[in-house]
Amino acid sequence: MNRNDLRRLDMNLLVIFESLMIERNLTRVGEKLFITQSTVSAALGRLRDLFDDPLLVRSGRGMEPTSRALHIFEELCPAMDVISAAVSRARTFDPANSSNTFRLGLSDDAEFGLFPALLARLQEEAPNIVVVVRRANYLLMPSLLSSGEITVGVSYTTDLPANAKRRKLRDIGVKVLRADSRPGPLTLEEYCARPHVMVSFSGDLNGAIDLDLERIGRSRRVVLAVPQFGSLRALLRNTEMIATVPDYAACTLVEDSCLRAEDAPLEIRPAELSMAWSSAHDNDPAERWLRERMIQFMQVPA
Repeated sequence: MNRNDLRRLDMNLLVIFESLMIERNLTRVGEKLFITQSTVSAALGRLRDLFDDPLLVRSGRGMEPTSRALHIFEELCPAMDVISAAVSRARTFDPANSSNTFRLGLSDDAEFGLFPALLARLQEEAPNIVVVVRRANYLLMPSLLSSGEITVGVSYTTDLPANAKRRKLRDIGVKVLRADSRPGPLTLEEYCARPHVMVSFSGDLNGAIDLDLERIGRSRRVVLAVPQFGSLRALLRNTEMIATVPDYAACTLVEDSCLRAEDAPLEIRPAELSMAWSSAHDNDPAERWLRERMIQFMQVPA
């Protein structure tokens, strides 16, 4: 196909092809792109004619790409990123008059402890925007970024897609939350003996704190695991249970004075809270404005 032939190419087909290769499901592509399943099916038919290949074939309940489809996808993704970035750079962004929809991925601790202040600033500067928050963690972040369900996320991160960028926001320091009124900080013996509440998105009963305890030959007793930080205040009140949480989440949880926060009685190796985003949106003026505000309100204070 030469440059002249490109005039007959519908770019929407390439967007649908990209989504089909990621989702491999007509219904999910339709939901993601806000189009009907029949529209997706018709687009797949046109794509098959365009590339003279079945592209996706039925395999059980799902669909599997052909080898030619995988090759096309590998070549297409960088090109789509370049086109997206070029178009984005041509636009200006006026927060006060924008009605953009921003899609963020936030770990529960970031949403609970850091997001409220960020949201207040976003609504002050851009009162007509819409913000959609998806729950993210180091397991979910790669797929959320790859599929385009979010454009930027904040969490502890490990592996990220090849086209993602990352910036460290802060070390994740920790505080121990307790509701009892006995004076003085907890000793290591007391810390290990007390019943612990753990915030665990996946339901695991072991975390980084347990590795720190293991290094000094100690362990703790987790008696309760919950998926969100917001319930800790009510759960710890009038009990002997304690919880070890990120320092920025602790600041929010102690606001009504029924809990107090103190340093942990052992050395804890801090993890990193990072912001990750798709390189396709690196130069988008609106996304750049959003990332700047996220850095301002989520990184460690100077």
